[in-house]
Amino acid sequence: MRHRHTIGREYFEALYRSDSDPWNFGTSEYEDQKYQATLRALSRASYPKALEIGCSIGVLTERLAAYCDALDAVDISPTAIAKAKTACAGLDNVNFHVAAAPDGLPAGPFDLIVLSEVLYYLDATDLLSLAAWCRANASAAAEIVLCHWLGPTNYPLSGSTAAALFVDALQPRLEGHTVLHHDVYRLERIGLGPKVGQ
Repeated sequence: MRHRHTIGREYFEALYRSDSDPWNFGTSEYEDQKYQATLRALSRASYPKALEIGCSIGVLTERLAAYCDALDAVDISPTAIAKAKTACAGLDNVNFHVAAAPDGLPAGPFDLIVLSEVLYYLDATDLLSLAAWCRANASAAAEIVLCHWLGPTNYPLSGSTAAALFVDALQPRLEGHTVLHHDVYRLERIGLGPKVGQ
């Protein structure tokens, strides 16, 4: 049965407590290829300050850190964050936070925001709140990278619907939008302009 509202901490905590890698992020060839594509989507070699929302156990975080002077990685699950900290223990430029999005997210401005397999866990109201938060906390000329599976789910939104709602909600800061992959998953890079009045 489809979830009608945003999926909360209890759901993810139960998953991570029963399985240390419930989506096989660390072992799946599909996930590895998707992470490689996500990193290729970055248009710059380095970002002063970046944010990864929904970092899970830190598999993408560890790779993303090579492109960031400072990276804040966030997940709703304390169990996932504990595993991510272990995976990224040698990385001095990564800080981890347990928080729901957008409540409790670290302060920007961020030059890069990555949301990989996150948005469809939110209902439309919370998704629009997160988009507004990103608009307010992204630096001038920031990039946002989205990656979402397009198959059927029982989550509040499908991958394509969640991505489309999020991108539309970035107006009036939206300056560029490129869909880089649209097959099993949708990968897109979004360019933002200055905040209104800047």
